[in-house]
Amino acid sequence: MVSIMLPVRTEQDLSRLRRVIAEGEATEIVSEAPRRLALGIGAADRALGGGLPGAALHELCAAQPLHFGAASGFALALAALAREREKQTLFIATDFACLEAGAPYGLGLDQFGPGTDRLIVVRVARPVDALFAMEEALKCRALSAVIAELQDEPDLTATRRLSLAARDGGTLGLMLRGKPGDTPSAARTRWWIAAARSTPDEFGGLGRTAFTLSLVRNRLGPCGQWTVVWDHHEHAFSALSLGVAAAPRDGSDREALIRAG
Repeated sequence: MVSIMLPVRTEQDLSRLRRVIAEGEATEIVSEAPRRLALGIGAADRALGGGLPGAALHELCAAQPLHFGAASGFALALAALAREREKQTLFIATDFACLEAGAPYGLGLDQFGPGTDRLIVVRVARPVDALFAMEEALKCRALSAVIAELQDEPDLTATRRLSLAARDGGTLGLMLRGKPGDTPSAARTRWWIAAARSTPDEFGGLGRTAFTLSLVRNRLGPCGQWTVVWDHHEHAFSALSLGVAAAPRDGSDREALIRAG
């Protein structure tokens, strides 16, 4: 239970009160998801308190629209890490999102990590249908992860419902967005993802997939930025560079990132 007493005289006071309530409500959800998904990157796992919270909601935003493929790849890599025996991953997208950004490609998924044998793809007509499908899917214990492509930023009420569903179902929830956002959210973390230059393999061909990950909102620790590569054979991340920021003072996702070294 959260008790707040603030004078409300102006629209600015009302906005402040809404933000305080949002932070308080989200904190209640944070305390009830102990399961962690270790990324295998020491600095990142330490910032996350031992790993990415598993039975929780997370926001994955492309740093720019052209990096949406990288954001999708990071989401699928997390789903591969979270995969449990006999459980499936659900990928939800609207018809418009599939036309604009493309649909998951079977052969690529088999090589990248999650595999088509453990992936269910659902296409819906409207964004509101994607939110409904995600909420219901997060409650299903036959799923280890649920990914949903969302064109618009869900409001606080929607993200709170999704967070509660993820907690109750013990499922990893990943909201995938094509651009950064800054609206209040009950998600445990918010990431900005960009593609990074990979190192060619020994034959001069394509190297391992590389990402620049910016953790811009982290409710239980510091924010930071890391450049990492994904090994699709071992289903593991490794770091190319490390950086971590000071712990945010007010829970804001606008905390400045500080590069180490």
